Amino acid sequence: MTDIPRPRRSALYLPASNAKALDKARTLACDVVILDLEDAVAPEAKEAARGQAVEAVKAGGFGRRELVIRTNGLDTPWGAEDLAAVALAGPDAILVPKVSSGADVAAYDAAIEKAPATTKLWAMIETCAALFALDEIAKAAKTTRMTTWVMGTNDLAKEMRCRQTADRAPFWGPLSLSVAAARGAGLTILDGVYNDIENIEGLVNVCEQGVDFGFDGKTLIHPKQVEPCNLVFSPAPGEVDWARAVIAAFALPENAGKGAIRVEGRMAELLHLAQAERLVAVSEAIAEAQAA
Repeated sequence: MTDIPRPRRSALYLPASNAKALDKARTLACDVVILDLEDAVAPEAKEAARGQAVEAVKAGGFGRRELVIRTNGLDTPWGAEDLAAVALAGPDAILVPKVSSGADVAAYDAAIEKAPATTKLWAMIETCAALFALDEIAKAAKTTRMTTWVMGTNDLAKEMRCRQTADRAPFWGPLSLSVAAARGAGLTILDGVYNDIENIEGLVNVCEQGVDFGFDGKTLIHPKQVEPCNLVFSPAPGEVDWARAVIAAFALPENAGKGAIRVEGRMAELLHLAQAERLVAVSEAIAEAQAA
């Protein structure tokens, strides 16, 4: 079984220009706080937002929450200074936009070379070009500090000129391929945002779809989205019970060396054992995080 990453069910974007939002982030139930310097911040507020994000990292107080800063791109007037300042601050991760090639990953990795080794690189997958370079981008993880992808479905919809339908049909191919490429490289991958803040039922539906696709969690744009997202991306009690039964059955002496056994009337193979071990580990990690 591979190492189990920390829970990343809910990753909440907050504008780094909003001091009240930064304070509130320390009290929310999200697994990840993403302080945004990019889309959520007006050009005239970029420099001030950068300073507030750096100060938030230094001040700490985010507890178990993973603290990530999304910078502006290297192709913007603010990107290079963002990356230099944020790297020295040393958040848990730095999220960079519009990664479309392995060369982009390498460039961002070089730009944050002065960051502590504990600071990871996260990449936004949000361009049409990226969809045709997923394998190349994923392989860049071998030589960089990149560990995580985040789907940018709003930007992707803009480039594709597609409609964001309730079932997200235009994204089925991109989402599925992105998950497969991320898994092939051992990366964590988070689903894109849901824009209709007041439609919690719709949010739950797309969260469930995200689980079906295989995402580790979802990015969010409002605190009220955190609780339903956490619920959907947490293993259901019945799933955990079944997983524990599979683990216990394979541990029985009479099942030693067997590749397939019968558990509560269902067939379970060794691949199901690996899945069960991961599910239980994820469930335990979530319980530990919530108790912290």
